[in-house]
Amino acid sequence: MATASIITIGDELLIGQTIDTNSAWMAQQLNKIGVWVKRRVAVGDVWDEIWTALDEESNHSQIILITGGLGPTADDITKPLLCDYFGGKMIVSDAALQNVKDIFTKLNRPIIERNLKQAEVPDVCTVLNNRRGTAPGMWFNKDGKIYVSMPGVPNEMKGIMLDYVLPQLPALFNLPIVYHQTLLTAGQGESFLAEMIKDFEEALPGYIKLAYLPNYGMVRLRLTGRGADKVAIAKEVNEKFLILKLLVKEYMVTDTDEPMELIIGKILRDHNKTMGTAESCTGGAIASLITSIPGSSNYFKGSIVSYANDVKENLLLVSADTLKTTGAVSEETVTQMVKGAINNLGVDYAVATSGILGPGGGTPEKPVGMVWVAVGNKEKTVTQKFQWRFDRQRNTDLTVQNALNMLRKFILLEQ
Repeated sequence: MATASIITIGDELLIGQTIDTNSAWMAQQLNKIGVWVKRRVAVGDVWDEIWTALDEESNHSQIILITGGLGPTADDITKPLLCDYFGGKMIVSDAALQNVKDIFTKLNRPIIERNLKQAEVPDVCTVLNNRRGTAPGMWFNKDGKIYVSMPGVPNEMKGIMLDYVLPQLPALFNLPIVYHQTLLTAGQGESFLAEMIKDFEEALPGYIKLAYLPNYGMVRLRLTGRGADKVAIAKEVNEKFLILKLLVKEYMVTDTDEPMELIIGKILRDHNKTMGTAESCTGGAIASLITSIPGSSNYFKGSIVSYANDVKENLLLVSADTLKTTGAVSEETVTQMVKGAINNLGVDYAVATSGILGPGGGTPEKPVGMVWVAVGNKEKTVTQKFQWRFDRQRNTDLTVQNALNMLRKFILLEQ
């Protein structure tokens, strides 16, 4: 199997100012075509450290992918370093120069000398046009190894990977067929599922692996088969996948690798139904996820973010007596929020959230992490209390995903 190393460059990565999402995305894409990512390395904007990383990774991998350090400022040293490393000299790429001019023309902005220098590249590289930005990618060959340098801007890196790198690697290496099948479960943890399907997992052949991917209180189960015969490996993985689905059918949400917001959208569209949200502690996060799906206007009407109690009263018609006696974080409040959202938004289904996500605001009776969620329609409402134990962001994410899963189950049971 071909192996790859990913080198990400930038002081901002080392100090945590920027989160490295590039490596994860590249690793996922490489895995899909049968390239094994052996190492991932982050280095700062330091000449000697970048040089050493290139030397070191060439000892481990056949493919070295590099992101970062290609900008127009003084701290972007990747391009001149690569020129020295591969023994070249800097020239102007006509194609890269035209790309820079085209971009600035479309933006109706003046071009300065610093922008034009983006078109300079080592003469020993193959230039990879960057349709999404001004810094071109660069492809080098040395001692049978492939090195590809790309911008650190995620959108630009992805464009070069999709346009050039991923299509070319299969022609250069004898890559195995990699075939995945994924399902999503909810309601049981990773350990319980592992025990439940232990015999199935132990009986899998060596070329088919089962992976557990827990996230937000749910677990994805992924079967991956590797081999030389695409038809044969797909057939066998599909057969094993059918068995796996039967074993976990009680907890299975979907047998496709799709996010919950897309699943909800498909269900609503298939049943010609609409939804809205009444959110307090999640602050519109559920609505944001739902509307991230193209075409969501067909089934999503709107949201009322009732963070304050007077908004709950005035817009969702939660009674003042309820807020006084049971409080905003209560079963009674979220039940009334659902009813208010259905009436005011004119939807078939609504989901409501109210809780204390932290880090402060808790009491002995209602500690940090307590959340009430309600889902319902005009005839019926279902509620559930959750008690999370993480930081504010993770508590929010857990609330959102579990609220969506409650809505999914509610809609399906009502059909």
